Amino acid sequence: MKKMDKKDEMMLVNHESLVKKIYIIRGQKVMLDFELAEIYGYETKAFNQQVKRNIEKFDEDFMFRLTDEEVSELSRSQNVTLNKSAGRGSNIKYNPHAFTEQGIYMLMTVLKGELAVKQSKALIRTFKKMKDYIVENQGLIGKREFLQHSEKEYLYRR
Repeated sequence: MKKMDKKDEMMLVNHESLVKKIYIIRGQKVMLDFELAEIYGYETKAFNQQVKRNIEKFDEDFMFRLTDEEVSELSRSQNVTLNKSAGRGSNIKYNPHAFTEQGIYMLMTVLKGELAVKQSKALIRTFKKMKDYIVENQGLIGKREFLQHSEKEYLYRR
């Protein structure tokens, strides 16, 4: 009987869990390195080492390091714990990397192993579902904006 390790117990990424890990930073939807490392079953340090070994694949529009100000803002405005205090036991030593959707696709070429392949496929399917939802509801979104605009115009004229 095969002994199950922590990686075997991980669930494939799903829409609900993924949406909670997407942030808007510098006007882009991104995911942070420590959360991607968790999804892929890596420790953050090992995950970032893989990225560093393949840094030529990650242009600035694929990945960037958060500034101190962005880390502070993210910690205040989101339900994210990023403790950058010095010393042992701190949550982070360096500001996290943020990966755009294109950067996440590039990660899929860098991270190896059975779990990485499964999670990559699950991420691709989830991203597709999210895009399909936006496309399918584009008309509703436009109508909602039109109704809000019409309502504001109506109230303004009164």
